[in-house]
Amino acid sequence: MTSTEKIIIGIDAGTSVIKAVAFALSGRQIATASVRNKYTTGDDGSATQSLTQTWLDCVSALRGLGEKVPDLALRTAAVAVTGQGDGTWLVGRGNTPVADAWLWLDARAAPTVTSLAGKTEDRARFEATGTGLNTCQQGAQLAHMDRITPDLLDKAETALHCKDWLYLNLTTVRATDPSEASFTFGNFRTRQYDAVVIDALGLNHRRALLPEIIDGTEISHPLTCEAARSCGLLAGTPVCLGYVDMAMTALGAGVRSDARNAACSTIGSTGVHMRAKAVADVQLNPEGTGYVIALPVPGIVTQVQTNMGATINIDWILKLAAYLMAEAGQPASHADLIARIDGWFAESRPGSVLYHPYISEAGERGPFVNADARAGFTGLSTRHGFPDLLRGVVEGLALATRDCYAAMGAMPEELRVTGGATRSLALRRSLSAAINAPIRQSRRDETGAAGAAMMAAVAVGVYSGMDECIADWVTPLLGEEEAPDAKEAARLDRLFCAYTDVRQAMAPAWGKLARAETTSPIGT
Repeated sequence: MTSTEKIIIGIDAGTSVIKAVAFALSGRQIATASVRNKYTTGDDGSATQSLTQTWLDCVSALRGLGEKVPDLALRTAAVAVTGQGDGTWLVGRGNTPVADAWLWLDARAAPTVTSLAGKTEDRARFEATGTGLNTCQQGAQLAHMDRITPDLLDKAETALHCKDWLYLNLTTVRATDPSEASFTFGNFRTRQYDAVVIDALGLNHRRALLPEIIDGTEISHPLTCEAARSCGLLAGTPVCLGYVDMAMTALGAGVRSDARNAACSTIGSTGVHMRAKAVADVQLNPEGTGYVIALPVPGIVTQVQTNMGATINIDWILKLAAYLMAEAGQPASHADLIARIDGWFAESRPGSVLYHPYISEAGERGPFVNADARAGFTGLSTRHGFPDLLRGVVEGLALATRDCYAAMGAMPEELRVTGGATRSLALRRSLSAAINAPIRQSRRDETGAAGAAMMAAVAVGVYSGMDECIADWVTPLLGEEEAPDAKEAARLDRLFCAYTDVRQAMAPAWGKLARAETTSPIGT
């Protein structure tokens, strides 16, 4: 690397971490800096995040990158930004925050989702967006706010998403991208807002809150002098608004390569399972679940199912282990326990312990929507120990992945995977067995930031189009095929039948548990 080599910076403002990543124009990752994200949860199902702090954390990440990359400001050809999807980030006069953001984890809109989903107009909304209504989405959250806190929306001038808020601070431009706009308020065929959708959400009178839609592969805006001073970059540097992080991560990990469509699962805080398709090939399911999310490739979208909780299930069971070990005078860090997952998995016996990974307070959104859904083990006996529980959680994530792909049709012929959890051999083998197909792990560390940076590479003319960029940035970093174990595939096939039976049978019980929780006297 020379001190004059040009760089594209990709910003990925995720749920857990905000990252700033430097890439060479050819796609080689040079350096990364990160800042831990901060958000607050409440007993009422709320999950909120300070807009002001989020911007300050983004600035810190960029400053940290500048400490690692010589002459970063002079060498930066463009900056691109993506971030966590869904949620509601309200800004008012002077581009100031109206309130803390409602994140995708926020469950408070559940009553409004139930009400809207029960109306006949909801099918027309689904046919346009390709996206099932759930508590995560800005449309549902705005509709709920309009019912319970209309004064909040009265103070707001624009409803943004996380990446849009950072873009606003970088450029002073209020905008969103075609992916979030179309799956929330629009039509995936046109990539524009749709009056039928806005009407179905009951938000015609709030239409002015929706920002302009811009495509970051075609339009960029200059970094402002104020933002440049804060971030340690040069004023006027082109800034690209990326698509939602789900699309960017899949793009960077190989959901499309060699100008052909593929499948990609990201196992992060959530499980995101995507199949790239031509618009004409999208088949919407009768249950009205999932997403259709545009890719920054003309005429190509991804059909998506997302299970609400993926690695947060692993975090939960490791916290239990950490608590018990600390009580016994043997404290262990989270990193220490992560390193033991494959070992515990190997100690366990392949069996019939099922785990349904609905650990999120917001319930589940894929391949079914139920805000009351909760996690649980089935099939336990006295012979099972902690390693068996850990295996159950890992295999539960694999079965949830299969459940999501089943809602989109046949299993993929090959699956590309990304996310920190896929470093686990146990998880990769479980995923491969559950869908009975080979998997290929993306060797790129920061796929989300890379996807956004790829858009910027096209926007500033380094590449003529996205497929040309993918050939350099994505295809060479796909790992070798890992074939499924035939015996494990057969066992997980049997388990999957029980898995779907249990989740369908549990739905009435989840509702009763939710009512019991809300009606129990305090202190009982």
